[in-house]
Formats: sequence, structure tokens, C-alpha cells
Amino acid sequence: MGSSVGSSVALGASQAWVALGADPSLLDRVSYGGPSGGLPARLPVMELARATVAVCSLAAAELTSPRTGRPVPRVRVDDEAVAAAFLSDRLVRVDGRAWSAFAPLSRFWRAADGWVRTHANYPHHRARLLAALGVPGDAGEAAVDAVARAVAERTALEVEEAVYAAGGLAVAVRGPGEWARTEQGALVAERPVLTTARLDDAPRRVLAEAALPCAGLRVLDLTRVLAGPVATRTLALLGADVLRIDAPWLPESQEAHNDTGMGKRSATLDLADPTGRRVFEALLDEADVVVTGYRPGALDRFGLSPEALAERRPGLVIAQLSAWGHDGPWHERRGFDSLVQAATGIAQLEGSPDAPGALPAQALDHGTGYLLAAGVLRALTGQHRTGGSRLVRLALARTAHWLLHDLASAPGEGEGDGFDAGRRLAETDSPMGRLRHALPPVAYEGGPVNWARPAGVWGADVPVWGGA
Repeated sequence: MGSSVGSSVALGASQAWVALGADPSLLDRVSYGGPSGGLPARLPVMELARATVAVCSLAAAELTSPRTGRPVPRVRVDDEAVAAAFLSDRLVRVDGRAWSAFAPLSRFWRAADGWVRTHANYPHHRARLLAALGVPGDAGEAAVDAVARAVAERTALEVEEAVYAAGGLAVAVRGPGEWARTEQGALVAERPVLTTARLDDAPRRVLAEAALPCAGLRVLDLTRVLAGPVATRTLALLGADVLRIDAPWLPESQEAHNDTGMGKRSATLDLADPTGRRVFEALLDEADVVVTGYRPGALDRFGLSPEALAERRPGLVIAQLSAWGHDGPWHERRGFDSLVQAATGIAQLEGSPDAPGALPAQALDHGTGYLLAAGVLRALTGQHRTGGSRLVRLALARTAHWLLHDLASAPGEGEGDGFDAGRRLAETDSPMGRLRHALPPVAYEGGPVNWARPAGVWGADVPVWGGA
């Protein structure tokens, strides 16, 4: 182990591995090392990152064994690679150009009695935020000052409720205790970091011999920024044919896709249109894994509930991601990493007496993404052994609870130990230009060290499996 890594590391990975229903003895195959200090924070962010990458790497190694006929390979978790990967959305460049992950109206605002965090990166979320606060939609640069005045006149909870009622995104900044006293916070606290379930008695999956654990498997990616795409990007690294499908009217950031689209293809389909629905149904008929990242129930009208999917295609792995959990009064609310940090107490703990703060990376997104990929990999292993359609569920708020209450930093964590993200970056030509990206942190002996293809233009691929 590296000098900054102690018993807390094994504990974090062990907690997640047990939640995945896996063999605890396999944890002995994981070792840790590398320069640390890349994710300095008051909370044990590096331990969250390290543990989630460890279990994802081990789940990949475990699935490799039946595909190669060899023992489960050893896993090496490198702190520098992990930290760089958790910062991947900030490190990505195209022809040397960086991008800002947050729009001007995505920030903290001082309310009459505290603070509010808003998210308005997408045009429709910006329009709903302005409408809820009575700010003209054509306010332009003056919108920042107008929103500040409107928020300052109300309590934080009044802003939260008004913006959510308008379909926007705003969360009052709460302390950990205040969040725990809410109904949603209490429900989240009762849940494990992730849940897995077997839905039926579908026949076991026969895995052909292959070098990569996910070779020959088709993953239908119905996720958006950021955790879901991190998970499916990881499955693509491990050999899966990953096809992301979005609605043509929902805008997406090409800059974000430059980071999370590695190894995948991306197309748009209107599921409400008969032609688009037929194309989607054909894709679904040949999918092995479906990963969704929309609000619970949002896709049910298209026959995409876990029960409907399993009935239609027995043996399917269904992975569902949400912001706040799949039950409770907030389960249908939209949410992003920054909002979950604000609601659960993380922003308060990482801030100062003068203002809330934030984690050094969108760690809830990235950590949940690697846990989601690990859940899919373990579900595939379970299918190979005993069959059954499988369901994996995670929520950013559950990951936040794990970070706040169940993990601990290693001694000296965050003090810096020669971390250099540049050593964990690579460059490749892409349709957008020269793409600089973080290398994948998921690693095991004999495993892939980079994606087979760079990110492409979002939504520009043909919606077929195995497309060029």
C-alpha cells in the first residue's frame, strides 16, 4: 500500500463489496498505492473515490475469470489515476480549449435566512428558474443580479419550493442534522449504499470466451450528466457495445460528452414517434443491459419499468440511477451532484462561516458512476452463475450519506504527496479535434488501459448495434 493508505481503505471497499453481494475473500486481490493528495477535502472524498474504483475494478476482474478460464486477476488501485479520473470533466480539453462545467446561474445564492444552490446549465432549467423568481427570460447578463435580488427577498425553503414547482432546480443549503430530520433524509439513511435484486428465474447467461469481461454485450445507455455516463463509459472500456440514446429535443453539452462519451456511440430517438419507437424497440430486443438515469418512473410510460423490461427480455440487467432515491417525497425531483451536496450537508461542512463550499470534484457523480458499473458487472457474474434478470439501484443521496457517515480518511489524507494529473492524461484525435482526456482508473492485471475509440459528436451516430 502507499504511504497515505491505511485500514480505512479496506473498510470502504469492503462496505461497497458486501453491498454488491460479492465474495469478501476476493478483496485480498486488491492493492493500493500511488501519489495521493489529488482530492483535498474535509470529508473523506479520496476514500470514496478509491473505494468505488476498487470495487469496480474487482468486479471487472471477477467477470474476466469465467471469460478467460483463468483465476480472478489481481487489481491495483492507483491514487493518482483515481484522482485524475474524478477530475476528468475538469481536465478534458479539445485543441487545448477548456470549458466551464457550470453556467452563471448555477451557483450559491444568499437567501433571507441562509443559502440556496441552483442548477441552470440547460436552457430549459434556466428558463424555469427565472420564471419561478419573476425574472424576465431575456434579462441576459443582468439575470445574475436580478436572481440575487429575488432570492434575497425569500427564505431558502421558499425558493426551493417555488423553483421546483416551476420545474426548475434549486435546493436550500442544509446541515447534516437538518437533512437527517427531513422525511427524505431519514429514508435515505435507512438504505444501503446500493441495492441489488433478482427479478425472475431466467436461464443463466452463457459467456463465450473473450479477453474483456463485457465483450459481446450490448448496453443501452439512457443516462445524462454525469454519474450514468461515467458508468457506461466504464462498461465500454471493458468491451461492451454501448449505445447512448437521448430525446432529440433535450439539449446536451458536447463538452460534457467529450469526457463521458469515451468508447461509446450516441444517437437520438423520439420514443413518442412511431418510427423512433420501432427503432428503439429493435435495439431493446437485442440489449443485454439497460442503464437509466432519469427520475424514477419517468420512463415507465414507454414500458421501461424494471418489471416490464424483465418480462419482455428475461435475463436483462437493469441498472437505475436517481438523485434522491426511488421512494420518498423527493423521489420524483430532478437533481444533480451539486444540489445533493447542498441538501445533505456536504456544502455546509466543506464551506466556511461566510459561505457554503463544495467537494474538490463532482465526487458523488463519479463515485456513484463507478458503483453503478460495479453493480452491472456483478449482476452479469450472477447471471452467469445462477441466471435471473437483475436490478441494480443507486442514488446520489445514498452515496452522499455513505460519504458523510460511513467512510473515514486515511491518516495524512489531503496533504499532498506528489500528485500530478498530467501523468494520467492522454491525447487522441477525435471528430471535435485533438482530445485530451483522463485515462481510466479501473485496472486489473491484463485489463485495458484506454478506450478503443474517442468520444464522438453527441447524437450523431446511427441507432444500430455495432455501428462504425
